[in-house]
Amino acid sequence: MPKGTWLRFDFEDSHPDLPTLYLRGGSIISVAPPHLHVGEFTLSDDLTLLVSLDENGKAEGLLFEDDGDGYGYTKGKFLITNYIAEKHSSIVTVKVSKTEGDWQRPKRRVHVRLLLGGGAMLDAWGMDGETIKINVPSEHEVSELITKSNESFKLHMENTKLIPEKEMLPGQKGMELSRVPIELNNGNWKLNIIPWIGGRILSMSHVPSGVQWLHSRIDINGYEEYSSTEYRSSGCTEEYNIIETDLEHASEEESLILEGDVGGGLVLQRKINIPSDNPNILRIASTIEARSVGAGSGGYSRLACLRVHPTFTLFHPTESFVSFTSIDGLKHVVWPDSGEQIYEGNNLPHGKWMLVDKSLNLQLVNMFDVSQVVKCIVNWDSGTVNLELWSEDRPVSKESPLEIEHEYEVTSFP
Repeated sequence: MPKGTWLRFDFEDSHPDLPTLYLRGGSIISVAPPHLHVGEFTLSDDLTLLVSLDENGKAEGLLFEDDGDGYGYTKGKFLITNYIAEKHSSIVTVKVSKTEGDWQRPKRRVHVRLLLGGGAMLDAWGMDGETIKINVPSEHEVSELITKSNESFKLHMENTKLIPEKEMLPGQKGMELSRVPIELNNGNWKLNIIPWIGGRILSMSHVPSGVQWLHSRIDINGYEEYSSTEYRSSGCTEEYNIIETDLEHASEEESLILEGDVGGGLVLQRKINIPSDNPNILRIASTIEARSVGAGSGGYSRLACLRVHPTFTLFHPTESFVSFTSIDGLKHVVWPDSGEQIYEGNNLPHGKWMLVDKSLNLQLVNMFDVSQVVKCIVNWDSGTVNLELWSEDRPVSKESPLEIEHEYEVTSFP
């Protein structure tokens, strides 16, 4: 590594198969929400500044902005901002030192992340153009933060599964334990599925719009399903067997059936398919079945709940919301500042709810059978949202599996 101070950082997505990121001391770099193309950029998007101080407690960085298209920048239609950071005693101040260009500074929030080392950071929020101050704790407290971050990073890397090769299960005809992401590509949808970690759907791309809706890493998020009410319970990370595939003919229906052992004699089976007669639809049908319930149980398993947990990306958080009409006929609009919202009984969406992005003029519509779903949860996070479907929570027998069949479709908005 070149000479100088180098501080490790990440975006909570470190993986043994990916490079480790370092920022040189004395640098400030800007980070914005992920976009598919410059046309999605808005001046009101939150701006993040990653700050790495040098040995003198200083840092600087430059941000160039224009409209992303055309030649307006040749006529002064741009904004260049020089940010500086400086430490005095136990206070680090971050501010604008100078600007160039004819553009007015947009009204937006700035999230400053001061790198301490070992992946540890201090956070502060403010408005762009204002002076933002960060109180730095004592050397002992900083050392503890770095130690804790290093330990967490080491544990995460040790427990993260690598991407190995494909394995065949000996003696089990028609079943394989895939170590290669499966691509389901037909109609308006293109999916990547990882059978060996929870059978999760890693990406869910709507081909006509070019939007990849899922926020995911290999080992977490994306489209997950659990076998109980507990977050990331069995079914989330188990290895799934591929029971049946039909991926050969693009003009016909493409489908994939996987199943995983979720303990207690229960199996979680999932069929993912794109119907040949309606290529706009992505259909997912999941069941929790009792295969081998123990003696003395009366044929019934432990309590089980089929919990569908997809994590979707918010490309424009201030322009996104969830909309639905509940069973009692009331219309609901749920915005990101509402945190977690739970809907049951007559408040349950009447078989359909939508994630709307007004900036994209698109909505992701999720349709389901209300007889199979007893609870819906909207959970907003920084740049993401979960739209969960829950079955009832009860014992399962061979004659009474838990089932949720639902569909996704992308339509224009409004």
